Amino acid sequence: MVRLLEKRKRKGNLLVTFAVATFGLHLLTLLLLIIQGLTIRRLSVMKPPTFVQLVDGKAVNNSSVLQRKPEIIREFVSKTMISMFNWSGKLPAQNINQATNPKKDLGISIKTPRGGNKKVTTSSWISSFAFSEDFRKGFLSAVAELTPPEVFSSKSNQAILAELNIKRVYPPQQIEPGKWRVGMVANLVQKRGNDRKIVTPFNKDIFVQAIDSFDYPMATNLTDLQKAIYATRRDKLEIYEIRDLCLTDKYDNLATDGFNRCENR
Repeated sequence: MVRLLEKRKRKGNLLVTFAVATFGLHLLTLLLLIIQGLTIRRLSVMKPPTFVQLVDGKAVNNSSVLQRKPEIIREFVSKTMISMFNWSGKLPAQNINQATNPKKDLGISIKTPRGGNKKVTTSSWISSFAFSEDFRKGFLSAVAELTPPEVFSSKSNQAILAELNIKRVYPPQQIEPGKWRVGMVANLVQKRGNDRKIVTPFNKDIFVQAIDSFDYPMATNLTDLQKAIYATRRDKLEIYEIRDLCLTDKYDNLATDGFNRCENR
């Protein structure tokens, strides 16, 4: 009788030990699954590493480095502002046929600060995606106010063409890590069908910052318009502010710092 009780007691202890061990393994497995889930979530929201081009031309795979070559910044500013203010009344060419026979630009309607709607050219609308989101809407409304309705006229003798004639883009001045100030001296030239020209000085301080940009995951399904929009973000730069550039001397005889600003005006 005593031996039978000892056997039952020993068997009960083994079952309790096995149950405790199994429960412990379940807890460990659950803990590992939680840790794995949190790791996958952290990786899913993590920005991919950005290849940054340093001043010496080397590429560094480090998202904390926010440097860009001055030439890249100047080229970005030039092509963005030219695309914004070159109004031809024609859509940007997407192939050889459109280059020789461009399509008519019907414009894109934008709500202005006065409450009405005015049109901007398609190229202006596309290039506006090179601006920061909080600055883009207000600046595009201002461009809509500047864009003459005659740009979209089908009559050649009434149509207005415009182009931004850039005289100089000054070397970028870094104001903080990943942010630069670029001076640009230019004229906005508007031409009517009768060869009459209206020249408006367009001297601006343009503030640029480094950003991350991502390609669309399904590039084969992109329309031409979507491809153009993604191309504006390819330089990993954006314009976040524009101010008037105040020149205190003649254009060809500027101060040694590249350009003067009337800070007290």
